[in-house]
Parts: sequence; C-alpha cells; structure tokens
Amino acid sequence: MVYDPRIPDVTQCVLGYQLERWARERSEQLAVIFHDGESWNWQQTLEMTRCAAAGLRELGVRKSDHVLSWQPNNREALLTWFGLNYLGAVYVPINIAYKGQLLQHAVQLSGARLLICHDDLVHRLDDIEMGAVTDVLVTHGNTTSSDVRYHPHEALVADKPLDGMPAEVAPWDTQYIIFTSGTTGPSKAVLSSYIQGYSMGPEAHSYVTGTDRSLVNMPLFHAGGTIYVIMTLANGGSCYIDTHFKTEAFWDTVRDHEITSTCLVAAMIPFLLKLPLSDADRNHPLRKALCVPWNEDGRAMGERHGVEMRTCFNMTEISGPLVSDPFPDKSGTCGRVRPGVEVRVVDENDCEVGPGVTGELILRTDRPWSLNHGYYKNPEATAAAWRNGWFHTGDGFKYDNDGYFYFVDRIKDAIRRRGENISSFEVENEITAFAAVREAAAIGVPSELGEDEVMVVVSLVEGQTMDPVELITFLQPRMAHFMLPRYIRVMSSLPRTPTEKVMKHLLKKDGVTPDTWDREAAGIVIKRDKVGG
Repeated sequence: MVYDPRIPDVTQCVLGYQLERWARERSEQLAVIFHDGESWNWQQTLEMTRCAAAGLRELGVRKSDHVLSWQPNNREALLTWFGLNYLGAVYVPINIAYKGQLLQHAVQLSGARLLICHDDLVHRLDDIEMGAVTDVLVTHGNTTSSDVRYHPHEALVADKPLDGMPAEVAPWDTQYIIFTSGTTGPSKAVLSSYIQGYSMGPEAHSYVTGTDRSLVNMPLFHAGGTIYVIMTLANGGSCYIDTHFKTEAFWDTVRDHEITSTCLVAAMIPFLLKLPLSDADRNHPLRKALCVPWNEDGRAMGERHGVEMRTCFNMTEISGPLVSDPFPDKSGTCGRVRPGVEVRVVDENDCEVGPGVTGELILRTDRPWSLNHGYYKNPEATAAAWRNGWFHTGDGFKYDNDGYFYFVDRIKDAIRRRGENISSFEVENEITAFAAVREAAAIGVPSELGEDEVMVVVSLVEGQTMDPVELITFLQPRMAHFMLPRYIRVMSSLPRTPTEKVMKHLLKKDGVTPDTWDREAAGIVIKRDKVGG
C-alpha cells in the first residue's frame, strides 16, 4: 500500500492492471481498431495481451528485461508493447528508418537480448554488430542466421494465455525507453516510468476522456504516438491505430471510424488546410485536437472544421508541463504551466530571467517519477540535464506577465547577428508562409563582421519555382530588418533524422555553397525602419 496521495493507483497508470480493470468494467466496449480492419474490445485486448505475454515468457523474457521492438504501427507492435509491460519488462521501440551506425548504436545501447522486428527490416541487421542481442523474432516471416537465434512470427503469441500478471509492477518501474532524435549527437535512451506516461498523457490532457476515440497516426516508437495509447489505457476510451498521417485520407478516416480526438503537429495542419474547401468540412465527429505549434494555421483549422484546438509543449523526457485552454489568444504560445509542475526560464547560471527575456526552460514536478529518471548508460548526460535539481530542456523560452510561455528556439540553434539574438524557429515560421516554400531551416553562418549572418535553406512545393527576391519582398513587412536572411539556398529536400528533425548541423557544415543566393551580392540593401526621426 502506497500512502503518498501523489502516486496514482496501479489501475490508473500500470498497463497490466489497466487492461484487467477495463476487461472487468467495459469488456464488450471497443478498445483498439487497426488500419487493416481488425478490432478488439477490452476483453479481447486483455486476452491477446496475455497470449503475447505467454509467448514472450517462453522466449525467456522476465520482469525488468529490456526488449527491442523494431516495427511499424500494426497489431504485432502493439502486442509486443502490451505483452512486455504485462510481464513487467521494458518496451524499447526503435525507429523503423534506422540503419547502419544509427541502428547499431540503438541496439547496442539498449542492452537487450531479444529483438522483435518486421521481416522487411531484418536484412539491415546483417550490416551491424548486435551487441547483447542473441535472439531475433521476425514478425510476418521466418529467417535463419548463424549469428543469432531466429524465431518465427508464431512465437510472439502463445496458444495458451497467462492466467494473470506473473510479477507485481509498480508505478515507478520503467515502462519504456524511447530514443531522442539525436540532432546534435548520438541518440540518448530516455528511461520513462509508468507514472511519467500517466502524467504526460491523461493528466496533462484530461480533456480527452473515456468517451473519446483517438486517432494514432504517429509512430509507436515516438512519444507522440505512445501518448494517445496511454491516454486510452488510462481513461478506458478507444483508439484507431493508423500507419502514418495521410493528408488525402484524413477526413475519410475520421468519419469512417468515428474519431473524436487527435494530435496535429508540424506540417499536418498546413497540408490539411490546402485541401479544397468542401460542404462536408464540418460534417465529421472530430471535436478536439492538439496543435503544435500554435499559430494562425491552427486557428484557421479549428474555425474551418469546427474543431476545438489546444496546444502544449512536451519532450520525451518530460510530461506535458505547458498546456493551453482551447484557442489561446496569443499566437506562438505553448500555454501555461499545468498544476503539479514548477517552471523557470533561466540564464546560463540557472538564474531566473524576467518576462520577455529569452532563457532556457527548466522544470521539476511535485510528484515523484513524473519526469524521466535518466538517460540509460549515460550518467554524464543525466547529471548535466538534472543539474541543480531541475531538468534542463535545452530549449530557449520566454514568458509574459500573463503567465504564457513561448518557445523561441533550441539553445544550440539560436542565431546572433550584430548584437541581436534571432530565433531560427520564428524565421522559419515566416518563410514557410510563402506559398512556394514547403519547408525551411534557418541557420547562422559566419559573418565577415563577426557573429552570424542569417541563412535559410528551403525546399519547394512540388512544381513550384521561387525567385529569392520575391521571398525577400514577401518577408520585409513581416520580419524585423535584422532577421531577414542574407543567404538563401534551395534544396530538393532537407536532411532529416529518422524522427523527422532537420539536421541543421549538416547544413551548417555545408555553409554558403556555390548555389547559395546572396542578397548583398544581388545589390539588395535592407535598412533599419526609421522610428522617432
């Protein structure tokens, strides 16, 4: 018995106990729908999980073991996750885009003995050293190799289910390890407890309830995909598991499967807004959506389709510390601090800065275990992130006198030009508003005057061309003079990590290339706006 009232009951936050609870209370209610048409009610979900747990146990998996899952969004990926947690084992999903050194790093760092992977991916294992892995279970196919023991897909799900959870699992036990994006260095393995998942999902987003059906179209190896499954487990609602975000099919999916809740991030909303206007734009069941980042596109999406839009700030390592009410009236905000979280914006010495001043966002919570409990096998990074008893996000933020917080930039991505600090995030937002631009990355490149010059690297909408002069003309009334880019480079696509983060360090390494357009060389002079004579 835990007497600390801050700790949620195991039936609220620990997967095995959650499944048993809903199988008792809502046995016939639909719980999970898969994109191939298969669906389970809560009783079936528990039974399938117990069969998967039995199969994994026969493969030698026990409580606290790390097991790698390398699969797209499908029933086997969900069964792997649920079966592992039912045993009290640790679910370690890895990105299906991984290959080569990136794949080897994740596999070796995990310390896992067993890897469960889709048969379309298994050939990539031939190119890496497998670390502690001795066994590989291949879903959807059978493979043999002399280096490790391979198991057929039938081994994942045993014929006879376990009668119950074979070991007690506590809210503070590690539920999963998710790898960071690795935009500035090797990916780190984030240790996350059941309490952290509960705090990140159903507590931070309590407006998603047991009456909702959530669309999960982000990958289950990413916190953005796991969070809505975790909410479903906590509130007893239901979810639809799709393979990925599909612009053209989005509204048909929402209507056909009675989706009421989802998350829309990055380019999803601009893509949806570019769909032709229709008399059916409000003829759908979607009622609430999380929108990141919050800008005029999010508001336009909500107004056009009659969807209640909110925003937030989160990372794999934390638990949704900033959330907004519906339709916040301040563009660019991430919301306010939610109950149970303490947030500060600080300088390089961890001293708090005032409203309107950019600093690093750091935070802590009043509930034990509701943030990450470290980076696996990386004590140096753990100590650095947790210095002075606060978790350091590495993100530049500012706040206003009304308690709203605003993301400015990753600390390492900030640009400084002639005494002015420039947010690459804000520059990119303005550039992607230009119709021909599909995506943009703003970086600082060395200036002959010291500090940085602003350079933007863009890719264009298919079939579009762009005159850099037209882009500068478009940007001038929208941006401060010192933010306007000097250099513009067009690429077919921007280099990205497997989690779709732009690898700015590669763009910075390239710098000003021969095909880069130079505003000053073109004779375009930008003058400071005349104010006060």
